[in-house]
Amino acid sequence: MPEPFVVIGGDAAGLSAASKCKRESPDRDVIVFEKGQWVSYAHCGEPYFVKGEVDKLENLLSLTPADIEERDIDLRRGHEVVAVDPDAGTVTVEGPNGKFEQPYGDLLVATGARAVTGPIEGHELDGAFPLHGLDDAAAIRAFLLDPSEDALADVGGEDFVDRERVERFGAMTAPETAAIVGGGYVGVEMAEALSAHSLDVHVFQRSGHLLSPFGEAVGEAVAEELREQGVTLHLGEEVERLAGDGRVERLECEGGTALDIDLAVVGVGVVPNTDLLDGTEVELGADGAVAVDEYGETSVDGIYAAGDCAKDDHTVTGESAWVPLGLTANRAGRAVGTTVASDPTPVGSVAGTAVVKAFEQECGRVGLLEDGAREAGFDPVSETITTRSRSGYYPGAAETTVTLVADRASERLLGGTIVGTDRAAVRIDTVATALEADMTVDELERADLAYAPPFSPVWDPILVAAKVLNGKLKD
Repeated sequence: MPEPFVVIGGDAAGLSAASKCKRESPDRDVIVFEKGQWVSYAHCGEPYFVKGEVDKLENLLSLTPADIEERDIDLRRGHEVVAVDPDAGTVTVEGPNGKFEQPYGDLLVATGARAVTGPIEGHELDGAFPLHGLDDAAAIRAFLLDPSEDALADVGGEDFVDRERVERFGAMTAPETAAIVGGGYVGVEMAEALSAHSLDVHVFQRSGHLLSPFGEAVGEAVAEELREQGVTLHLGEEVERLAGDGRVERLECEGGTALDIDLAVVGVGVVPNTDLLDGTEVELGADGAVAVDEYGETSVDGIYAAGDCAKDDHTVTGESAWVPLGLTANRAGRAVGTTVASDPTPVGSVAGTAVVKAFEQECGRVGLLEDGAREAGFDPVSETITTRSRSGYYPGAAETTVTLVADRASERLLGGTIVGTDRAAVRIDTVATALEADMTVDELERADLAYAPPFSPVWDPILVAAKVLNGKLKD
């Protein structure tokens, strides 16, 4: 009987791998170490919980510990793996009863990523939060409540939540003015969430436009939407410090801009959690993410990595890239679990397909935009069009803006973005599929997409963009 399949991390990639391995190889011992109390939860649902659209924390769980136990997986919460010894085939674990060594036959590192808060001074003050985990979401929502309300009853998840933190913030005077540091996914979604609580919301973004990975057209549309919804934008402003006497009271920027605040959300990015691999021969990239082969195996035999701590091959460039996203984590974990159960399965490539909602605006992106394409060695050509989402005479039609990017020489499609208020985001999946199929713009233009007035004009917005870009390529 082989040594156990040991998984470090109890969220998307880790539990997908553990579940799949156990299903395919039921006699194999599978142990999952999770340093926290929450497992198998939806990171992407946290802003909607803060907003109040998701009622309780437990609604964000995909699997409960009881569900995992039913799958005959040995889940150990409150156990942190602090070191890996590939030569001995063991991991060092710190748990409630002390430190111990756990042997493994195969090992999966699925430790995810952690929020970046530095180099912003004062990010540790009360009232200043990252948003990277359900305990952060619970603390923010508790802080938004009137102190007379029962914070624990409101947030839910009492079996797992950090009760002391929720009760402490729930007892504080609710904030009135909020600063969001960073205009990416978290910043835009939290602007909507905090506005729903009638706060005066300010977003500070170091660059000149929001949602930088989505390109200029999307960033401008989202900025206009946020302003219309009463959010104040501070673009081109770099936050230097948060100040206050124990609790955040003021935000200060390098250029001299200052604002009195009583809540701050710092969402300036994430970095891979790979410190436990220090001193091993597991290869890391310059970004700190784990390098893996097509099956998710690292440079050390028997050690795999998947999810937000690992790299994947990029669909467009074929090069290794770190693109931390939810589907990628689940898919890669499932593939690793199948491989460990003796059926080698590729983890698949990643195109960076992502969507985000900014109040009424739906945004999507995939592949490479102009700057990224140029850096990858392509000669990019792009075109941006605006058209209607449905037949013009049918109720509900709305403007939809699409940008497509192609390589001039090969006319191969490289990427695209979309923004609009009428089911725009899901249309990016058409572009993602075209990238997976290595299609040219001409081939995309000829795609037989569905048409009926309630759903699309005769020429779907993606087809219109392909047609216009194709003409530009032929000039």
